[in-house]
Amino acid sequence: MKSTVWLDRTGGRLADQFRFLMEADRLKTVIRGNRIADGSRRENTAEHSWHLALFAMVLSEHAVGPVDVWRVVQMLLLHDLVEIEAGDTPLYDAAAAVGQAEREQAAADILFGLLPPDQGPAMRAIWDEFEAAETPDARFAKACDRLQPILLNHVVGGGTWTDYDFDEGRERALTSRIAHGSPVLWAAAETVFADAVANGWLKPAPTAAGT
Repeated sequence: MKSTVWLDRTGGRLADQFRFLMEADRLKTVIRGNRIADGSRRENTAEHSWHLALFAMVLSEHAVGPVDVWRVVQMLLLHDLVEIEAGDTPLYDAAAAVGQAEREQAAADILFGLLPPDQGPAMRAIWDEFEAAETPDARFAKACDRLQPILLNHVVGGGTWTDYDFDEGRERALTSRIAHGSPVLWAAAETVFADAVANGWLKPAPTAAGT
């Protein structure tokens, strides 16, 4: 932040809230691997988070059991804030994933620590719940998070599947948690995979013999 004079003059709780909100703006500068739907450029993480919030609002009827849509939306708006400090880790990049959890935990300490004491821990708890993926709300949020890149890859004709020379078997292994939050959405994803393979945008899974 270039100047904090105005924050110093504001002071107190409101200043802490403004600091957090202005820091969150940096999420717009974190570039992801996925292209936006028209294929013209890669999306940033703030756009990804907004899109996922819409996914939750529109698709909640397909969740396993009842979910609190507002709570799911909160998770999806908060889940990638840590990328401000930790950067984006592509799902397909195993090397980049080494140490990811530790980097993101440290980033969460920093970012949620900017907020007032009654807000920071509460938002951190929502972030932790998403990461653990043990509640119906978190499992559905994770399903949305995994589904969105699949749809974007398909609509642009390959996307990160092509970038990382990915095959259907590996893709399924990394995204099958969608079924934990919504079997309906997982069935839709499987349809997308089959069409992507048929079009040559996603490599077919290797056979048992490894050919």
